[in-house]
Amino acid sequence: MAADPTDTIDDLRERARRWLDDDPDPVSREELQGVLDQLPESAPELADRFAGPLTFGTAGLRGPLRAGPNGMNLAVVTQAAAGLVAWLAAEGATGPLVIGYDARRGSKEFAERTAEVATGAGRAAMLLPRPLPTPVLAYAVRHLEAAAGVMVTASHNPPEDNGYKVYLGAQLGGGTGAGAQIVPPADRGIEAAIRAVGPLAEVPLGPPGEVLGDDLVVAYVRRAVEVVEPDGPRGLKVAYTPLHGVGAAVLTATFSRAGFGMPGVVPEQAEPDGSFPTVSFPNPEEPGAVDRLVALAGSIRADLAIANDPDADRCAVVVPDPVAGGWRMLRGDEVGVLLADHLMRRGVRGLYATTIVSSALLRAMCAARDLPYGETLTGFKWIVRAGDGSEPLVFGYEEALGYCVAPEHVRDKDGITAALTVAELAADLKARGRTLTDRLDELAAEFGVHHTDQYSVRVTDLRLIADAMARVRAATPTTLLGRPVTETQDLLPGADVVILRTDTVRVVIRPSGTEPKLKAYLEVVEPVADGDVAAARERAGTAVAALRTEVAAALGL
Repeated sequence: MAADPTDTIDDLRERARRWLDDDPDPVSREELQGVLDQLPESAPELADRFAGPLTFGTAGLRGPLRAGPNGMNLAVVTQAAAGLVAWLAAEGATGPLVIGYDARRGSKEFAERTAEVATGAGRAAMLLPRPLPTPVLAYAVRHLEAAAGVMVTASHNPPEDNGYKVYLGAQLGGGTGAGAQIVPPADRGIEAAIRAVGPLAEVPLGPPGEVLGDDLVVAYVRRAVEVVEPDGPRGLKVAYTPLHGVGAAVLTATFSRAGFGMPGVVPEQAEPDGSFPTVSFPNPEEPGAVDRLVALAGSIRADLAIANDPDADRCAVVVPDPVAGGWRMLRGDEVGVLLADHLMRRGVRGLYATTIVSSALLRAMCAARDLPYGETLTGFKWIVRAGDGSEPLVFGYEEALGYCVAPEHVRDKDGITAALTVAELAADLKARGRTLTDRLDELAAEFGVHHTDQYSVRVTDLRLIADAMARVRAATPTTLLGRPVTETQDLLPGADVVILRTDTVRVVIRPSGTEPKLKAYLEVVEPVADGDVAAARERAGTAVAALRTEVAAALGL
């Protein structure tokens, strides 16, 4: 949020002193006092810290760890927890609040404070026993019949960030939203309740709540194993990294219980560490993030390499590259259609869903196989609510490495069960002398090459994103790759999204919901002639590269 240019130093000093008087954390008070002591030189930083409160939206809260209302700290979390439990009470929700947390700086303290606020308001609170994956928290909301759940995590954001995600139980979430992240109008209701919280000194704090035992984790693992067939091939060597996150113990336990050999784990990244010392950005998609994983995979001659993001709700898959040599990470769309195809061929019938920014291949597969298909806005909060309820959701994915292979187990993306299902597919293919890339080629031969890519620009000034969106709306391209644009969709006011289509090209442009990025999702569909998949892939790759250039020019970034 941008700072108010009308703020004077005296205004900022007064606002900071009021905050200091109400901040319950001596550490953040000392931090903010240090910024105050540096005035007037620190005025820009102070203005940024007081540019406004972090807004509670459908992704909850997410921001830098720092003192002040525009950051993640104990004061902001206390207020958020008080607003949440007040809203749950006003909505008549019964049952406990279950709380999970990852290994980032401040996560355990924020989780414990949330529990104290809940019990202080008369609601039972249950804390997960240690830093655990987000999918375990999502599972716990359903398993424990909770009113709601809180996960303290910033997922794959930079190390200096933290966040606060809210899940609803069946009473308020309904059938499709039980154990799912919140959607409107819940976010607006919680935000209003947060703003109505008075002085933090008046928020009652109760006992620390119940710390759950390992039986919850065992129950999650037991249910997770049910996503794979019990008697399938298991001859697979896997390399794995949790990227300093919380996924390793749960993933290895799940693989072991399912009958797979123990994955080889990147030793330098095996233990949870919120400083993420070996990666500049703890996101498997970022350049260099999986270099150690690839090195390990090569050294142990793995068939497959898997990475979770730090809270283990996403899953990256790296495979040997028979064309270029070495290893390559599969795109989220590739893993998504492989998983969907695998479930379809196993006879799993029901709704298959993805988002408007994902590949059109899943739609084509569902049409050819007479299966219902759903398409939603981006985010798993929408994917798990896809369809009209006439068909049960059996699979959902988003191109950003998120997959839900067992919606009745976890109503959210789950990097643990996704990894297990990928391993099942890879082991089955290996037993027949084939690979994941072979299966991708077979799908391409049947449905055409669906080549997807992304043009993404990270900014420090959010006005650049607004300007780019205004630019593309004011001068919308009429052709893409020399072919006429046959359909233009502008999803305002519901969503800040512009979609362009030709007969073989699709472009979706939107700001990121969690990062200061503008994203353009690109897709070119190239038919396969005479069974020559490699030639079709080459043509599609060339076309997508040209499309990136055209879209960048249209956005002016």
